[in-house]
Amino acid sequence: MSLHRSSLILASVLVCAGAVDAARADTLLIERVNQERSHVLPARGLSMAQVERQYGAPTNKLSPAGGDSRWHPTINRWVYADYTVYFERDRVIDAVVNRASPEEIGPKNAVRSR
Repeated sequence: MSLHRSSLILASVLVCAGAVDAARADTLLIERVNQERSHVLPARGLSMAQVERQYGAPTNKLSPAGGDSRWHPTINRWVYADYTVYFERDRVIDAVVNRASPEEIGPKNAVRSR
């Protein structure tokens, strides 16, 4: 077998292997999105007191960020086992499902550290 032919075969095998990994990653991402949709997360606009009453105490309340001017309101983050709730002042502005692992990379603005 010629060197050129074996190089082509090797390249084809590597491309196929990459396609399988990409397909597996797509499947995992789809599963992750479905998992996120199945969570009942605190709704936008709820107060901190309402969230704590309905969902219990968070496992961690992170230090507030911002609050240095009226254009930068205080942002609070409460971490629960499966999700994190973001508050502007004392109202929910978003709630997101936590990463499955520290290595997980999301679909947007994903940057791998090298």
